[in-house]
Parts: sequence; structure tokens; C-alpha cells
Amino acid sequence: MEKWIEELFTEEILKDAASRFGCDTSHAKKLGDFENYVYEVHRREVSYILRLTHSSHRSKGEVEAELQWINYLHKHGVNVSLVNDSEAGNLVEVLETGDTHFFVCLFDKAPGVPVKMDDPLFDDQLFYKWGKLTGHMHRVTKGYNQDENSRKRWDQDDVLDYEKYLVSVEDREIIEKGNHNKETIRGFEEASDTFGLIHSDIHPGNFFYHDGEIHVFDFDDSTQFYFVSDVAIPLYYSVWWKFRNETLETRSEFGERFLTAFLKGYMTESEVGDEWIKRIPHFLLLRDLTLYSVFHKKWDLLNMSEGEESLLSQIRDRLHHDEPIVDLDYEKILTLVRAR
Repeated sequence: MEKWIEELFTEEILKDAASRFGCDTSHAKKLGDFENYVYEVHRREVSYILRLTHSSHRSKGEVEAELQWINYLHKHGVNVSLVNDSEAGNLVEVLETGDTHFFVCLFDKAPGVPVKMDDPLFDDQLFYKWGKLTGHMHRVTKGYNQDENSRKRWDQDDVLDYEKYLVSVEDREIIEKGNHNKETIRGFEEASDTFGLIHSDIHPGNFFYHDGEIHVFDFDDSTQFYFVSDVAIPLYYSVWWKFRNETLETRSEFGERFLTAFLKGYMTESEVGDEWIKRIPHFLLLRDLTLYSVFHKKWDLLNMSEGEESLLSQIRDRLHHDEPIVDLDYEKILTLVRAR
């Protein structure tokens, strides 16, 4: 979280936020503070997830659009965390902080536990279920219409304004590559079966595993974009988290295995054209560029930890050398998927 926002956030704001939903903060547990303040709180001994979003990050309408979509998905059988009304009957409560605001909402706590990268559960069966859930979400969403509240398009994200955050001379080449990639993606056809609301961040940090099923949460990055991006991002993060220090060959070997199992699950719920699978490299590159820009926005580049410096330098080096996170034979993968 940016320092100036940290200075606005107080214990009193947290208590006020929780009280709007009848929750107690005496045993509140902070779960995150990167883009939002996220806490586990309690109401009548039941755990809930309280989220506070600063108005510099999202508008009230954007937050409401996210929450309305989540409850639509829940109504249609997708394993997502239901959003609860406040005691005043609102999905979103507004807390004033000087000239700015925090937008507050309360989610059911997802059942289950996270799956770590070295967990035996992190295997083809999980990848298949991960794909199936994603396909289910996309199938349901193709029948969803946003009201006056809507999520922004992908290309309205300020971190894709690379010149705003990448200011060093060595980043000029990366900026050019980023802008070219954006224009390439903008050139793809937008249709109801290829473009719509997506989660945009379905990685293992954003789902729990319970009784053989995946339960996904954290829709803060949801946006209007191509559905195939929700295929590319799980591929990206699975490879990046598990094998980012390995060679391209090792990363790609795992990537083929992951994507094959994921697509087998996905295609039981939703179709995706071969041409879109072959476009995945553009979306993997976009994720590299997005992370590179986000890290420049969020981190104090003069006082980075060893881990932060490693993450940033790895992406920088790959971008400079045009080395993708994975280099896959998508025709081969499609053949393997059809062999199911």
C-alpha cells in the first residue's frame, strides 16, 4: 500500500468498517494490504472477510460492479465467496477519510485451505479442476449484463501506461515492447463469446481447496478483457512461482503439462478457439509487463528487499532478451487436449 494511504488508515476506521456489517474486530487478523486492506473478522463467532478499498484505487461504482458480478456467479453455482449486505442493506459502505474514502465490503470466508507449490495436491488433477472452474465462470458470464455500474476495460488500467512508472533509460526498450504488445492485443476481435468480464488473477493465492473443489476469491482485478487471459494467467503464475529460477526448458516442460490439464478441464465447460490458444504468448508477455510496471509503482526501488530485487531483475532480464516465461508448442497441446 502506498505510504500516504497507510497514514490515513487507523484502528478506528477498521472498527467503524466492521461495525457497519455487525462484525467485531477484537480478534481481527490482517490478511493483506497490497492493493486493499483485507481482514478476517467475526460476527457471532463466524469468520468473514472484510475488505477496505481506497478511493484512489477503485471508484464506488467499480467496487459495486465487482460485487454484483460475484453474487451473480454464486447464484449460478460457481464456487465464489458470497458478498454480504451491511446492516443498512448496502453491498458497499463508504467511510470518509478527509477528502478521500474507503469503500468497505464483507465476504463469506471461503472454505478450505491454500494449495502450496510443493504440495502433492499441486498436480494434474488440480490443474484440471482449476480449468473447469475457470470455464464454468466464463460460461456463466457470457449470459451476464452489467448495469450502470461496470468494470473498466483492461486497457484503462493505469499500470499499462508504462511511461508513467518506467522512467529509467534502460526501460525505454521495454516501454516500446509494451506499447507494441498492447496494440497487438487491441487488434484482436471482441465478441460476446471471446470478450467479457474476467477474474484476471486466478492463481493459487486466490483460491482454496475444499472437499475436492476449488473456491476462488479476490476479484479486485476483475476487468473487461478476453476470456483467454484467464487461461494465460494461471499458466503464467504456476510456472513463475514454481520454476522461475529454472531454465526456459524446465519452465516450458512444466508449462506444457499444466496447460494441457487445465484446458482439458476448461473445455468441459466452455469452448475456446484454437486461434486464441495460439495467442496466449501475447497475454503472457502482457503479464510480465504488468508485473514489471506494478512493482515500479508499489515498491521503493531504492530500498528493495533481496527478494524484491530478484523478482524485478528476472522480469527485466527476460524482457530485454525477449525470453518468455514459457515457450510452448500450442498445436501439440491442442492435440493432447483433444485426445481426452
